[in-house]
Amino acid sequence: MLGSEVASKRDARIERRVHSSRLVERKTLEAFDWAFQPSLDKSAVLELARLDFVRRKEDIVITGKAGTGKSHILKAFGLRACEQGVSVRYARCVDALDDLHAGLADGTYPRRLRAWARPDLLILDDVGLGHLKKRDDEPTAAHTLYNLIDRRHGRASTAITSNIELADWGHYLGDAIITTAVLDRLVMNAIRIDINGPSYRQHVAKQRAAPKRKIP
Repeated sequence: MLGSEVASKRDARIERRVHSSRLVERKTLEAFDWAFQPSLDKSAVLELARLDFVRRKEDIVITGKAGTGKSHILKAFGLRACEQGVSVRYARCVDALDDLHAGLADGTYPRRLRAWARPDLLILDDVGLGHLKKRDDEPTAAHTLYNLIDRRHGRASTAITSNIELADWGHYLGDAIITTAVLDRLVMNAIRIDINGPSYRQHVAKQRAAPKRKIP
C-alpha cells in the first residue's frame, strides 16, 4: 500500500508538470517511425533523450522540412523531462513572441519575460511558421527573441525547431542584425540536428487517400 501511495504521488507530480508545460500532445520516442527517416541518427537522438544537455545547460536546434519529425522529437524530450522532475515549457515560437508582445501593451512584459526565461527546458517550436504581429512603434520579433535567448543563455536549455534555413531567420524575425546576435548565442554551442527526409504527414495522408482493396 505504501508503494502504491508513493507511485500515485509521483504520477500526480508528473501530471502537474506536464500540465504546466503546455505539452498538449504526449509524444514518445517509442512511437517515432525511425525507418521512415533513415538519415536521422537514432542512437544520437536516444542519447540526447537522457537529457544530459539540460543538465549542461546546452541548447538544441533541429531543422528540416515540415513533417519530418522535428516537433515529435522535442515533445518527447519534453515529456521525459517532466517525468524526471525537470521544469518545461512548450510553445510555438510565434505564440511565445505574441505573448511577450502583448506584455508591451499592458505593462506586464518584464513579468512575462521572467516566466518564459524560468524553465529548465524551453521548447520553441516551428520558427518560420505563423504570422508575427508587429506595429511600427514596437520592437521587432528579433528584438523580443533576443531578449529571451540572452536571458537564458548559459543559464538554461532552449530547444528549437525550424522549418526554414537559419540564414532566413533575419527576414522572418524582421531584423537581420539582431537575428545574428540571437543565432550567435543560440547556435554557438548548440547541438544541431538536420532532418533531411520526406514528410511523414504527407506519407500518412497518401496512405489514407489510397483506394482500399475490396475483399472478395
